[in-house]
Amino acid sequence: MRAYWALLRGQARSQTSYRLSFAIDFVSNVWATVLDVFTVFVLFGVTRSLGGLDLREALVVTGMSACAFATGDMLVGNIERITLYVRTGRFDAVLVRPLRALPQLVLLDLPLHKLSRAAFGTTVYLVALGAADVAWTPSRVLLAVVAPVGGVVFFGAVFVITASVAFWWTESGEFGNAFTYGGRDFTSYPISVYSGWFRNAFAYGLGFAFVSYYPALALLGKPDPIGLPGWVGWLAPLVALPATAAAALIWRAGLRRYTSTGS
Repeated sequence: MRAYWALLRGQARSQTSYRLSFAIDFVSNVWATVLDVFTVFVLFGVTRSLGGLDLREALVVTGMSACAFATGDMLVGNIERITLYVRTGRFDAVLVRPLRALPQLVLLDLPLHKLSRAAFGTTVYLVALGAADVAWTPSRVLLAVVAPVGGVVFFGAVFVITASVAFWWTESGEFGNAFTYGGRDFTSYPISVYSGWFRNAFAYGLGFAFVSYYPALALLGKPDPIGLPGWVGWLAPLVALPATAAAALIWRAGLRRYTSTGS
């Protein structure tokens, strides 16, 4: 743990050594999440309801998604740089250290400037909860805390799974973005606005419906227009468990598959 802490401190000193540059990155990074939230307001400029939810209720979905994705992206998202490590052979240096490879990769390039995104996403989520008509109970308070944490773990697992593809296909960056950033966009809106195979694949096959939509329905006390029972929302954060297990299996398979560039 002392070694990992030393890596984190080194990254923090490195990234904040040029304070003005870090401050500009810190502020400018928040705009990606701001635009995601602004899009919801644009949509409600032409409609009063989106997937059976009004503006305040839809913002609970968007805020939970923004909080989960932005935090997961800050903590684990830089793992997608593994394509560079594998292609150039720099991954060899990671493997010869007496530390686990995955935490090293996460801490070596931890983007601290993305903290602004996570803070903004969390703020939107909390404001949306305050504005929505939530009948608070102890169980709903617990779900309001656990759901975004489960979303962080889920998105972190998705980042690891898509990054692991680099062990077989070194130019897999755009492929991974379809599931990481595409998943962020998918979870920002009620899934009832989607239909057909696309909804079935992303919402249920890949589990993105359980990141923000179903927990939000449980918090708001709203029935699912697609027909799933109400208890699904209360168990939705558990989707992080199979996602983490899948990420661990695929990551380990990739490590066994890896061969050095020899350079």
